[in-house]
Amino acid sequence: MIGMSSPPDRVRHTASSGTRRIGFLLFDGVKALDYIGPAEVFIEANQFADAYEVLLFSPTGAPVHSSVGQGVAVTAAAADAPALDTLVVPGSEVRPDDFVRPDLVEATRTLAARSRRVVSICSGAFVLAELGMLDGRSATTHWKFAAELARRYPRVDVQADRIFVQEADIATSAGVAAGIDLALALVAEDLGSSIARQVAQGLLVYLQRSGGQTQFSTPLRAAASPPGPVRAVTDLIARDPAKRHSVQELARHVNVSPRHLTRLFTEEVGLSPAEYAASVRFDLARARLEAGSSVSRAAADAGFASAEALRRAFLARLGVSPSDYRRRFKSGATA
Repeated sequence: MIGMSSPPDRVRHTASSGTRRIGFLLFDGVKALDYIGPAEVFIEANQFADAYEVLLFSPTGAPVHSSVGQGVAVTAAAADAPALDTLVVPGSEVRPDDFVRPDLVEATRTLAARSRRVVSICSGAFVLAELGMLDGRSATTHWKFAAELARRYPRVDVQADRIFVQEADIATSAGVAAGIDLALALVAEDLGSSIARQVAQGLLVYLQRSGGQTQFSTPLRAAASPPGPVRAVTDLIARDPAKRHSVQELARHVNVSPRHLTRLFTEEVGLSPAEYAASVRFDLARARLEAGSSVSRAAADAGFASAEALRRAFLARLGVSPSDYRRRFKSGATA
């Protein structure tokens, strides 16, 4: 990484009435969905309000090649950009060392100084961190890059499980679809929740997803476990997720000690067996609520001792009550 000691001087203006310019800074290897998803949110919003102009920039003004190999023409070089309402810096699937190059960092510095608001998607957070723009702030990135971001930039408070983090005029998001979540939040901030809701409906996405990145990364890691004790235990839990599985019982099922099973789970899944089982029960309760079940029915079906126990779990994990969650995400008839 190159050393950038001071963040760029920022334009401190408020958005004027009329069209807001949204600038995306692209580079070779940019993750296509990191910019296409959020850009489509702003374009969709124009169906309900003449609000946004989406512009594409690159460090030199030359076309770039995205992660899918497609050549992308840009509007102009960063140095030739007009004043922007929002700068968006997408990420890449390649390691930050390979794409956070001096030209990209300097282009970001130039555009940030002309922008009211700066946003990163996925590993684009490394570019903002390199400029010192995240020092003393909370930020997030894709869960697979979070540990590296925290290690490289200890002055950044990395919130590894957040879908997105917004602090004043700087916002960061996790990868890919999380950029859509953040863009919807920005539309709600700019134009109101009613238009943001219409945009979400038009794109067939949630206006606001619940939970954090753990809901995506942990199940994927569990599913990727090789054949062995952990896979056997996760299969057992999946067959009867509402059962209160004890660590001792699970260990006996695979003929290992509870301590050894806990160590294997921690290494392969990132959770203890008890934490994993609790997460599966919680996901079952959440699915029941989304299908229209009452809170008490969802609690019983998922093996919670009471509706109050489920309420405490929802508040701890998602920050909302199960009844609020049900109202927001229910998709079926009441059971």
